[in-house]
Amino acid sequence: MGWHMTETVEEFLAAAGEFLNAERARNTVVLTVTETLRATGAPGPEGPQLFGWWHDNGGTTRGTFMHTPTYPVLFSAMPEEAVRALADELAGIRQPLTGVSAEEASARAFAAAWRDRTGTDAQLHRRMRLFRLGELAWPEPIPDGDARTATKADRDLVISWFDAFAREVNDPPRDHDAEADERLSYGGITLWQAGGIPVSMAGVTRAVGGMVRVGPVYTPPELRGRGYAGAATATVSQAALDAGTADVVLYTDLANPTSNALYQRIGYRPVEDRMVLAFG
Repeated sequence: MGWHMTETVEEFLAAAGEFLNAERARNTVVLTVTETLRATGAPGPEGPQLFGWWHDNGGTTRGTFMHTPTYPVLFSAMPEEAVRALADELAGIRQPLTGVSAEEASARAFAAAWRDRTGTDAQLHRRMRLFRLGELAWPEPIPDGDARTATKADRDLVISWFDAFAREVNDPPRDHDAEADERLSYGGITLWQAGGIPVSMAGVTRAVGGMVRVGPVYTPPELRGRGYAGAATATVSQAALDAGTADVVLYTDLANPTSNALYQRIGYRPVEDRMVLAFG
């Protein structure tokens, strides 16, 4: 029983892939990040990720974590004893953590254990809700315009909108060039345009195990309230369904009632809530 850690995606998925895919919607971030790493062969944007899986006494995987430098450590559902043991392990190797993202009880348990071991307090950074698409309902009325897949010619626009989205949700500042290039490489950004001018953006991750995650979705502030984001989101959602994707999911910030209401209107249904706590 205990934690096992690696920086190697293949080793992590060989040990924990079955566990992750059993709840692929809830484990969407880990699955899509590891799929991107496998597809590109590149390290994370701020350096190599650290992965881990926890075995019970019978050798069964009961929990996982992933940590990308500068981002909160992200972990799956797991027993409380695994949460406490993870704090011990990461403190022991002096892993620098900026925060934790997990289901609320686990996030608070980890933060308490981390404070005991490091003296570092935690503050609430964000509450998020995971949604999964049920039956897609296109927004009515559909706004003027149409959708198209972003190309390399849109690179500067996509990067600027990635930057703007990150600022709005208070993500750590970083260079979004590589992320934009990766999304553009497989058609992972859709633009809604009105009068031939892009007015909104919806991204989608690489498909993995019959699941994709929508995001980011961004409309410049001066163009909001016209239905563009809903149309862009419905477009990428429909494309995923047409490609045979079984689970189409997305995250919302619970502090944003507009986006939460929008996604439910077009057919997304709540799955679980998560909490992000920031350290220091």
